[in-house]
Amino acid sequence: MKPILKPIHDMNKTPQTQPQSNSTIYVLHQPSALAAARTVAPLSLPPRQPLPRGVIDANKPLLKLGLDVHLEFLMAVAQKDHANPHAPRKFTNDELVAQVQRWVAEGLQVFCVAESCGFGFVLHRRLVEAGAQSFLITPIALNGQRKTDKLDARALCLRLSRWLDGNRDELAPIRIPSVAEQQRRETTRRRQFLAREIRALANRGHGQVAEYCHDKLPHRWWGQSLGRTHSRHARQ
Repeated sequence: MKPILKPIHDMNKTPQTQPQSNSTIYVLHQPSALAAARTVAPLSLPPRQPLPRGVIDANKPLLKLGLDVHLEFLMAVAQKDHANPHAPRKFTNDELVAQVQRWVAEGLQVFCVAESCGFGFVLHRRLVEAGAQSFLITPIALNGQRKTDKLDARALCLRLSRWLDGNRDELAPIRIPSVAEQQRRETTRRRQFLAREIRALANRGHGQVAEYCHDKLPHRWWGQSLGRTHSRHARQ
Protein backbone atom coordinates (compact mmCIF):
# COMPACT_ATOMS: atom_id res chain seq x y z
CA MET A 1 0.00 0.00 0.00
CA LYS A 2 1.26 3.40 -0.94
CA PRO A 3 0.95 6.19 1.60
CA ILE A 4 -1.32 9.08 0.77
CA LEU A 5 0.97 11.99 0.25
CA LYS A 6 -1.66 14.47 -0.76
CA PRO A 7 -2.25 16.83 2.14
CA ILE A 8 -5.75 17.26 3.38
CA HIS A 9 -5.36 20.98 3.65
CA ASP A 10 -2.86 23.24 2.07
CA MET A 11 -1.67 26.39 3.73
CA ASN A 12 -2.44 28.57 0.72
CA LYS A 13 -4.86 31.26 1.59
CA THR A 14 -7.60 31.80 -0.90
CA PRO A 15 -9.16 35.25 -0.95
CA GLN A 16 -12.77 35.43 0.14
CA THR A 17 -15.36 36.60 -2.29
CA GLN A 18 -16.98 39.93 -1.74
CA PRO A 19 -20.50 39.82 -0.29
CA GLN A 20 -23.28 40.43 -2.70
CA SER A 21 -24.47 43.97 -2.78
CA ASN A 22 -28.09 43.06 -3.46
CA SER A 23 -28.58 40.97 -0.28
CA THR A 24 -32.17 40.41 0.77
CA ILE A 25 -33.29 41.16 4.36
CA TYR A 26 -36.10 39.02 5.73
CA VAL A 27 -38.32 40.36 8.56
CA LEU A 28 -40.20 37.89 10.74
CA HIS A 29 -43.64 39.08 11.74
CA GLN A 30 -45.22 37.85 14.96
CA PRO A 31 -48.53 36.06 14.70
CA SER A 32 -51.54 38.14 15.48
CA ALA A 33 -52.48 35.95 18.46
CA LEU A 34 -49.12 36.44 20.12
CA ALA A 35 -49.20 40.13 19.40
CA ALA A 36 -52.64 40.37 20.95
CA ALA A 37 -51.49 38.43 23.99
CA ARG A 38 -48.65 40.87 24.51
CA THR A 39 -51.01 43.83 24.45
CA VAL A 40 -53.40 42.40 27.06
CA ALA A 41 -53.11 44.29 30.31
CA PRO A 42 -52.06 42.20 33.34
CA LEU A 43 -54.68 41.21 35.85
CA SER A 44 -55.03 43.75 38.63
CA LEU A 45 -54.55 42.24 42.08
CA PRO A 46 -56.55 43.52 45.04
CA PRO A 47 -54.70 46.10 47.11
CA ARG A 48 -52.72 44.68 49.98
CA GLN A 49 -54.33 45.55 53.27
CA PRO A 50 -52.04 47.44 55.63
CA LEU A 51 -50.96 45.97 58.95
CA PRO A 52 -52.05 47.68 62.19
CA ARG A 53 -49.98 50.61 63.39
CA GLY A 54 -50.11 52.65 66.53
CA VAL A 55 -51.53 56.17 66.36
CA ILE A 56 -49.92 58.36 69.04
CA ASP A 57 -51.29 61.67 70.27
CA ALA A 58 -48.38 63.79 71.47
CA ASN A 59 -50.65 65.73 73.86
CA LYS A 60 -51.68 62.68 75.92
CA PRO A 61 -49.59 60.41 78.15
CA LEU A 62 -49.13 56.82 77.07
CA LEU A 63 -49.99 53.68 78.99
CA LYS A 64 -48.67 50.42 77.54
CA LEU A 65 -50.02 47.03 78.54
CA GLY A 66 -48.39 43.67 77.95
CA LEU A 67 -50.97 40.91 78.30
CA ASP A 68 -50.36 37.20 78.82
CA VAL A 69 -53.83 35.81 78.15
CA HIS A 70 -55.28 32.59 79.53
CA LEU A 71 -58.78 31.19 79.40
CA GLU A 72 -59.76 32.05 82.99
CA PHE A 73 -57.47 35.01 83.70
CA LEU A 74 -54.76 37.19 82.21
CA MET A 75 -51.56 38.71 83.53
CA ALA A 76 -50.93 42.39 82.73
CA VAL A 77 -47.84 44.58 83.07
CA ALA A 78 -48.34 48.33 82.62
CA GLN A 79 -45.79 51.01 81.75
CA LYS A 80 -46.57 54.71 81.74
CA ASP A 81 -44.63 56.62 79.07
CA HIS A 82 -40.97 55.56 79.47
CA ALA A 83 -40.97 54.87 83.20
CA ASN A 84 -40.17 51.49 84.70
CA PRO A 85 -42.86 48.85 84.19
CA HIS A 86 -45.27 48.31 87.08
CA ALA A 87 -45.59 45.07 88.97
CA PRO A 88 -47.66 42.39 87.22
CA ARG A 89 -51.37 42.34 88.00
CA LYS A 90 -53.88 39.56 87.55
CA PHE A 91 -57.20 40.42 85.89
CA THR A 92 -60.24 38.73 84.52
CA ASN A 93 -61.49 39.86 81.13
CA ASP A 94 -64.28 41.99 82.63
CA GLU A 95 -61.93 43.57 85.18
CA LEU A 96 -59.39 44.52 82.52
CA VAL A 97 -62.02 46.06 80.23
CA ALA A 98 -63.42 48.11 83.13
CA GLN A 99 -59.91 49.25 84.13
CA VAL A 100 -59.11 50.27 80.55
CA GLN A 101 -62.30 52.35 80.45
CA ARG A 102 -61.19 54.16 83.63
CA TRP A 103 -57.72 54.83 82.22
CA VAL A 104 -59.19 56.21 79.01
CA ALA A 105 -61.57 58.42 81.04
CA GLU A 106 -58.53 59.80 82.87
CA GLY A 107 -57.05 60.96 79.55
CA LEU A 108 -54.49 58.22 78.95
CA GLN A 109 -53.70 56.63 75.62
CA VAL A 110 -53.91 52.90 76.26
CA PHE A 111 -51.99 50.48 74.02
CA CYS A 112 -52.36 46.72 74.52
CA VAL A 113 -50.46 43.83 73.02
CA ALA A 114 -51.02 40.08 73.34
CA GLU A 115 -49.98 36.97 71.47
CA SER A 116 -52.45 35.47 69.04
CA CYS A 117 -53.82 32.21 70.42
CA GLY A 118 -56.88 29.97 70.25
CA PHE A 119 -59.18 32.42 72.05
CA GLY A 120 -60.17 34.33 68.94
CA PHE A 121 -60.60 38.10 68.88
CA VAL A 122 -63.23 38.56 71.61
CA LEU A 123 -60.95 40.27 74.12
CA HIS A 124 -59.33 42.35 71.40
CA ARG A 125 -62.67 43.72 70.22
CA ARG A 126 -63.77 44.47 73.78
CA LEU A 127 -60.56 46.43 74.44
CA VAL A 128 -61.03 48.42 71.24
CA GLU A 129 -64.61 49.24 72.24
CA ALA A 130 -63.29 50.38 75.64
CA GLY A 131 -61.07 52.93 73.89
CA ALA A 132 -57.69 51.17 73.74
CA GLN A 133 -55.51 50.45 70.73
CA SER A 134 -55.09 46.69 70.83
CA PHE A 135 -52.61 44.62 68.82
CA LEU A 136 -52.24 40.88 68.38
CA ILE A 137 -48.90 39.46 67.32
CA THR A 138 -47.66 36.08 66.14
CA PRO A 139 -46.43 33.90 69.03
CA ILE A 140 -42.72 34.39 69.72
CA ALA A 141 -40.13 33.11 72.19
CA LEU A 142 -40.03 35.85 74.80
CA ASN A 143 -37.76 34.59 77.58
CA GLY A 144 -36.25 31.38 76.30
CA GLN A 145 -36.50 28.57 78.85
CA ARG A 146 -37.71 30.92 81.58
CA LYS A 147 -41.37 31.07 80.67
CA THR A 148 -43.80 32.39 83.28
CA ASP A 149 -46.89 34.56 82.98
CA LYS A 150 -45.26 37.52 84.71
CA LEU A 151 -42.07 37.40 82.65
CA ASP A 152 -43.98 37.04 79.39
CA ALA A 153 -46.27 39.98 80.19
CA ARG A 154 -43.27 42.14 81.10
CA ALA A 155 -41.41 41.19 77.91
CA LEU A 156 -44.48 42.02 75.80
CA CYS A 157 -44.82 45.38 77.52
CA LEU A 158 -41.18 46.31 76.85
CA ARG A 159 -41.42 45.17 73.24
CA LEU A 160 -44.56 47.26 72.80
CA SER A 161 -42.75 50.31 74.17
CA ARG A 162 -39.85 49.93 71.75
CA TRP A 163 -42.25 49.22 68.87
CA LEU A 164 -44.16 52.43 69.55
CA ASP A 165 -40.85 54.30 69.62
CA GLY A 166 -40.24 53.24 66.03
CA ASN A 167 -38.43 49.89 66.21
CA ARG A 168 -40.61 47.81 63.88
CA ASP A 169 -38.59 44.64 64.48
CA GLU A 170 -39.89 44.26 68.02
CA LEU A 171 -43.44 43.20 67.13
CA ALA A 172 -45.17 41.59 64.16
CA PRO A 173 -48.85 42.60 64.41
CA ILE A 174 -51.41 40.59 62.50
CA ARG A 175 -54.42 41.91 60.65
CA ILE A 176 -57.67 41.42 62.54
CA PRO A 177 -60.49 40.13 60.31
CA SER A 178 -64.02 41.43 60.51
CA VAL A 179 -66.77 39.33 62.05
CA ALA A 180 -68.21 38.48 58.62
CA GLU A 181 -64.77 37.49 57.30
CA GLN A 182 -64.14 35.38 60.38
CA GLN A 183 -67.45 33.56 59.91
CA ARG A 184 -66.69 32.83 56.25
CA ARG A 185 -63.27 31.53 57.23
CA GLU A 186 -64.81 29.33 59.91
CA THR A 187 -67.28 27.85 57.40
CA THR A 188 -64.40 26.72 55.18
CA ARG A 189 -62.46 25.30 58.12
CA ARG A 190 -65.52 23.43 59.40
CA ARG A 191 -66.05 21.88 55.95
CA GLN A 192 -62.43 20.75 55.83
CA PHE A 193 -62.70 19.33 59.34
CA LEU A 194 -65.81 17.32 58.45
CA ALA A 195 -64.12 16.00 55.29
CA ARG A 196 -61.18 14.74 57.39
CA GLU A 197 -63.59 13.12 59.85
CA ILE A 198 -65.45 11.33 57.05
CA ARG A 199 -62.17 9.98 55.65
CA ALA A 200 -61.11 8.79 59.10
CA LEU A 201 -64.41 7.00 59.72
CA ALA A 202 -64.36 5.46 56.24
CA ASN A 203 -60.88 4.08 56.84
CA ARG A 204 -62.05 2.79 60.22
CA GLY A 205 -64.90 0.92 58.54
CA HIS A 206 -62.54 -0.58 55.96
CA GLY A 207 -60.30 -1.81 58.75
CA GLN A 208 -63.15 -3.33 60.77
CA VAL A 209 -64.59 -5.23 57.79
CA ALA A 210 -61.16 -6.48 56.75
CA GLU A 211 -60.42 -7.67 60.30
CA TYR A 212 -63.69 -9.42 61.14
CA CYS A 213 -65.11 -10.39 57.69
CA HIS A 214 -62.00 -10.68 55.49
CA ASP A 215 -63.84 -8.66 52.88
CA LYS A 216 -63.36 -5.39 51.06
CA LEU A 217 -65.78 -2.52 51.11
CA PRO A 218 -66.34 -0.50 47.93
CA HIS A 219 -65.33 3.11 47.58
CA ARG A 220 -67.61 5.49 49.50
CA TRP A 221 -69.27 2.56 51.24
CA TRP A 222 -70.76 4.91 53.79
CA GLY A 223 -73.11 6.44 51.19
CA GLN A 224 -76.86 6.05 51.57
CA SER A 225 -77.34 3.56 48.73
CA LEU A 226 -74.28 1.43 49.48
CA GLY A 227 -75.11 1.28 53.17
CA ARG A 228 -78.22 -0.85 52.47
CA THR A 229 -76.43 -3.08 49.96
CA HIS A 230 -73.67 -4.01 52.38
CA SER A 231 -75.72 -4.18 55.53
CA ARG A 232 -74.75 -7.84 55.90
CA HIS A 233 -71.36 -6.74 57.20
CA ALA A 234 -73.08 -4.98 60.05
CA ARG A 235 -75.16 -8.08 60.85
CA GLN A 236 -72.06 -10.23 60.92
